[in-house]
Amino acid sequence: MTKKYRVLAASVLLHACLGGVYAWSTFVPELHDTWGLSMTRTQVLFGGLIATLTLVMVPAGRLVSRLGPRPVAALGGLLFAAGYLLAAASGGRFGLLFAGISLLAGAGTGCCYVCPLVAGVAWFPERKGLITGLAVAGFGGGAVVLTLLGEWLLRVREVDVLRVFGIIGWLYGGVIIAAALLLTLPDGPPPVSPRAAIPRPGGLGRDRFFHGLFLGMFAGTFAGLLVIGNLKPLALLAGLSEAVAVEAIAAFSFGNAAGRVVWGWLADRLGGRTPWLSLAILAAATLALLAARPHAVAFLAAATVAGAGFGACFVVYATLIAGHYGAARLAEIYPLVFLAYGLSGALGPATGGLLFELTGGYGLALGLCVLLLAAAALALRRLQSVADSSGASRRHVASCRAPSSAPPRAPPAAGLAGSARRGLPHVTLPWLTLSAARCAAAARMAGAAPARMAADAVAHSRRDPVTLTPTRRSPRPCR
Repeated sequence: MTKKYRVLAASVLLHACLGGVYAWSTFVPELHDTWGLSMTRTQVLFGGLIATLTLVMVPAGRLVSRLGPRPVAALGGLLFAAGYLLAAASGGRFGLLFAGISLLAGAGTGCCYVCPLVAGVAWFPERKGLITGLAVAGFGGGAVVLTLLGEWLLRVREVDVLRVFGIIGWLYGGVIIAAALLLTLPDGPPPVSPRAAIPRPGGLGRDRFFHGLFLGMFAGTFAGLLVIGNLKPLALLAGLSEAVAVEAIAAFSFGNAAGRVVWGWLADRLGGRTPWLSLAILAAATLALLAARPHAVAFLAAATVAGAGFGACFVVYATLIAGHYGAARLAEIYPLVFLAYGLSGALGPATGGLLFELTGGYGLALGLCVLLLAAAALALRRLQSVADSSGASRRHVASCRAPSSAPPRAPPAAGLAGSARRGLPHVTLPWLTLSAARCAAAARMAGAAPARMAADAVAHSRRDPVTLTPTRRSPRPCR
């Protein structure tokens, strides 16, 4: 296995370990029944982990730009392991659980998250979207692995949930650190996009392209988290069975993992069209969840497509950042866009639950998602049109400023033979022959050089609108 494929394998494995955070609901019943934590406190632990993850990504991204992905990911692995080991020794006390799970493990996850993306894009610059999709697909699939492992330990082996946290700390922490040591960068300076025009992250506040990315990330993750957070009661309210409701969650998760790879592949081919296309598809799937009831197959299909649209958010924006600002800026700029995910995580599921309590259904909540997705898709579509037109203008200006690649024009050759070598239209040759003969005769009478008079005749022929065949029009002048 070559070095770059070892980096890719390590990236997928590392993200699969980090993705276990989405298996948190597996441990909630045991924390509630065995250690007496309220349901609110169990969700505070999970929400605190997500909030810490998104906030720590910002300084961690700057560290990656300065130190590289390997030391930052190794630090994240140490924090991740220390957090779960502290939770294992907490004795069920909420303060220690919060410090271990929410703060330390959340900070470790935030340090590690962007490192595989930076390393993968650096090794595969021509396949940014696909490589990013493969890496974050591991994050989506990691929840399935930890769910199965956790259920086996809790139900079959009857291991206490705090001991399970200790196993996660040793096992997952060790795998993360080992994978982090493989996250090297290729030799040489990273390629920088010629379109990168923002010198520092602080200048992004005036960049419309960055605003569009943030809006798209917020809209897509807001709708996706609202749907997945309320998908089971939505299915039951639609008249579907308990089994179908559970299958809908699995279908959304499958679409989330598979969609990251598919949208990564599409991002390499469609470029700037992928954000608004993914939002439009997610909006259509959200509407289909309302229209599909009570048909189980249609509901499951809509849940799968909605999961794919949600998964696209974690691929297409990272790919566009690497392409627009350059791969070297990915570690700095992507965490700032990822803050939109933390914001939508705080608002999306809670908004769905609140609107359900107010209206007794999910029609208003899903309608709000569709409106938000449509507005973001239209804004990104408009932004793409402006970017395309400005890109064409920049290319024209660059072609005007660039030195000409045409060979320098040779000095005028003497006589009629030199005129023919300069490529004058053939229809002018009889006239030129006559003009050259007359000029030569006049030169002998006036004592002038025949070659110079012949050259004057050639120059005159270029200005004659009747004799000459029209030549190709010159390019539009640069202003």
